[in-house]
Amino acid sequence: MTEGVFYDTLRQGLWIAVELSAPILSVALIVGLTIGLFQALTSVQEMTLTFVPKLMAIGAVFWVTMGFMTRTLVTYFDATIVPLVAGG
Repeated sequence: MTEGVFYDTLRQGLWIAVELSAPILSVALIVGLTIGLFQALTSVQEMTLTFVPKLMAIGAVFWVTMGFMTRTLVTYFDATIVPLVAGG
């Protein structure tokens, strides 16, 4: 494997990691900011108020995007990783 192929494969893998994590991280950010704003406005400082809704939102988004994540990873491995391993 040449240095160019290695860096191209690494770049593709990192970009796929960004694509897969973006929906979950963005929902966690939005829910966290919303709950933080609610807590600041109402002076309610309950720890479970931040944890439980964020966990439920992350679980829901993961459940919805699970098919996309699986297809993306399988396509990446079939098109990129497996030929590199088999070829050399």
